[in-house]
Parts: sequence; structure tokens; C-alpha cells
Amino acid sequence: MIKLNRTENFYSRDRDNLFEVLKNSYEQIESAWSGDVDVSGVNADSVKNVVITGVGGSAISGDVLRNFIKDDFKKIIIVNRGYRVPEFCGPETLVIVCSYSGDTEEALWAFNDAFSRGAQIIALTTGGKLGTLSVQHGVGVIGLEKGYQPRFALYNMFFTLLKIFQSLGFIPDQGEHVKSIIRNIKQLAHDYSSEEGLPFSIAGSLKGCSPVIYSISELNDSAGRRFKAQLNENSKVHAWSAEYPEMNHHEIVGWQRVKEGSIKYKVVNFIDPDMNIRITKRIGIINELIASEGIDIINIQSDLENSKVRLLDVVYLCDWVSYFLGLLNGEDPGEIDFIHHLKKKISEE
Repeated sequence: MIKLNRTENFYSRDRDNLFEVLKNSYEQIESAWSGDVDVSGVNADSVKNVVITGVGGSAISGDVLRNFIKDDFKKIIIVNRGYRVPEFCGPETLVIVCSYSGDTEEALWAFNDAFSRGAQIIALTTGGKLGTLSVQHGVGVIGLEKGYQPRFALYNMFFTLLKIFQSLGFIPDQGEHVKSIIRNIKQLAHDYSSEEGLPFSIAGSLKGCSPVIYSISELNDSAGRRFKAQLNENSKVHAWSAEYPEMNHHEIVGWQRVKEGSIKYKVVNFIDPDMNIRITKRIGIINELIASEGIDIINIQSDLENSKVRLLDVVYLCDWVSYFLGLLNGEDPGEIDFIHHLKKKISEE
């Protein structure tokens, strides 16, 4: 366990008090689930596929939704991260444009592209240009709770998305699952926010390393992608994310020469009891190979009974890990200066 020198004023680096934002994540869920979502502008019976378009923290909510409702949703769902929507988009496609700020360039372009194709559209935002554009085009806007950095608004955005799908009749009632998740996160908030808790311990073991995250395709790959992005933004470290079984067919070969490099890697596996028995066998074999190359391995697994609650359990755990690792690295978890610089430069004519 890492011992802190209190003279460092450890938490003073957290200038936006993201500690409290994370600790109170359950409040975002309660707010989203109790809010009204107006889906009257969508002809649900005509929808054959759904495209959730956005980038960064706004797109991650679509990834989590895809894993969360994999056994419930009987139509095609795609998470789109570009300036255009897929070519098949048209009147039988529901495009949900996600931009927390409402000013994300890629989301605005995708909105215009979807509108030009005659797709049905819902805008999910706090306002900004997307809110204005939606009103001008007669597109329904579902508001998000203001006051968060986009990546820290995941719980509000994800559960609003979930409620949209339920309200459209795409999935069965999710109320009991949501109650369980709220109850779980409330219970975990105290333990996870402690320096004696599991997230701080994992963060300490990742300090000085480049994490390589392996999750399970179509099961919990959203948690792996989320963790990778959170490590980038909150911890200010490079991290990589890939999925089983795809990584078995190319990435494993890269470990053969890892000893010749100067980067200190650490593998983080996202394990789940619902994974295919062949995936379990593959992970065992790959872990042996990686360990033989001198690479440490961390296995992250929720022991909760329900798979949906487990998914959010792991996401919440790793949000805390990335927060603490940022502080251990001497960084402000909320600072994203390079992203702000890019947005400023790319907006210059």
C-alpha cells in the first residue's frame, strides 16, 4: 500500500473536486432515471436500426448501452464516432446524437448528415449549438444534467439513453436493475473513495506503468474502452485496450519482443463469469505467455450476481482507479489542456 506524505497536500491537485463528483455518481443515475424523456417524435414501430453518434465521453455511453442491453434489444445498434453517419441511415433509422456540451464538432456534422438522409433523430445534450440546431429543424431534444465534465457525466447520459430505449418500447422495464445499481454504487462510494480501498491499491500498482487492457467482446468491452479513456484523461498516461478473442489473432505476437523495449507494461484483464468457456481457456493460456515475459497481470472482476449490475460495478471501480492514479502521478484529474488546445486550434479559420 502506498503511504501518502500529507505535506504534499494530495487532494489539492483536484481543483474541480471530482472526488465528490465520483462519490455522488449515484445522484446522476437517480436524476436521469426520474427525469422525463419525450420520445413522441419517434415512430418506434418503423425503426429497424439505431445509430448512437458522438465522440469521447458522450460515445462511451453508447458502448455501455450496447453491452447492457445485448440480451434485450432485438434490432441493430451501432456506436458511430465520425463526422458522418453510416450510409444505410434513412427513415427507418433512429440516430441519437450525443454531445454533452452540444458544441462537439463531429456530433454537429453527424446531425446534419443524418437530417439530410431523412433519419429520425433525437439530440441528447445540455444545449449548445446542437440544442439550437435541433430546435431549428424540429428535432426532439432530451436534456442532460448540467455542471459536469463530459466524461464525468457518463452515469447521467447512460441512464438517460437507457430510459429512451425503454420509453420507446425497445427493451423491457429496467427499473429493478437500475435500483440495484444505485444501491450498489451508494454502498461502494465510501469504500472506493478511501485510500484503503481497492481502487487506490490498483492505482498504486499501475503507477509508472503503461496499462494494456483486455476485455471481452460484446460482454464488457465498453468497460475496457472506458477505462482506457479515463486513464488517458484523468491519469495522463498512455493506455491500450483490445478485446478477446480478437486480440488472440494478432496482438499476442507483439508480446514476444516486449523484453527488448523500455516501456513497463502491465496487463489488466476484465473477467466476467458470463464469458464463453473458450474465452476462459484463452485467457488462461495468454496469461501464462504474458507472465513468462515478465509482465504483471491484474484481473478485475465483479462478484455481483446480475450481469448488468456487474458491468456498472466495474466501470465505477475503474473510474476511481483512474482518478487516484492521476493524483499519484502529481496531476489534476480534471485537466485536459491538450484537448482544449486542439479544439481552439481546429476552430481557427
